[in-house]
Amino acid sequence: MTNFICTLALKLPNGKLKIVVGKVFGQIIQEMRGQHGFGYDPVFKPDECDFTFAEMKLGEKNKISHRARALQKALEEIKCYLRVGV
Repeated sequence: MTNFICTLALKLPNGKLKIVVGKVFGQIIQEMRGQHGFGYDPVFKPDECDFTFAEMKLGEKNKISHRARALQKALEEIKCYLRVGV
């Protein structure tokens, strides 16, 4: 089991610091598969699908990657701040 983690720190205008974490779990496979992405994308297969990141279109990867999940959580924190203002 391999996982990739992205952590983002947000400093909101009210001075509060929010830390968000995005994770994706999967396996490093033996053979390289796919033409998209970079780095480990051809050998990383997320647990939730049968394709490596390099076999996915960018939009598909961006729905489940650790970076996308962290950014989604950051966006939720920003939206919450804008709604509540505190």
